[in-house]
Amino acid sequence: MNLKTVLLCGAGFLLLGLGAVGVVLPVLPTTPFVLAAAGCFAATPKLHAKVMKIPFVSEYLQNYYEKTGLRKRTVAVSLIFLWGMLLISALHIRTLWIVCCLAAVGAGVTIHILWVARKRK
Repeated sequence: MNLKTVLLCGAGFLLLGLGAVGVVLPVLPTTPFVLAAAGCFAATPKLHAKVMKIPFVSEYLQNYYEKTGLRKRTVAVSLIFLWGMLLISALHIRTLWIVCCLAAVGAGVTIHILWVARKRK
């Protein structure tokens, strides 16, 4: 394995980790990190095939490649979790400008999720 492949695989694992964190942190998007990780893993077809067997990764990538959109359940769980975490954060912080920022982030992420979820031609 050459240095370029090692660096791409390392970057792929880092990006995949950020994507996984994005599942539980509402302000961190998951899809761009998973897509970028898949691009990095393409340098090693054997590793790319193994990563594609992970259900979390394969759902995102298959939906993106096939342009089928996300399942309604995935969208619903994502939006419920997003707004639930933002509400909990807002209740703990109780500072108006931060609550407004959280609402803006929530609106932006909601738009992003709904855009990614729709079926494309």
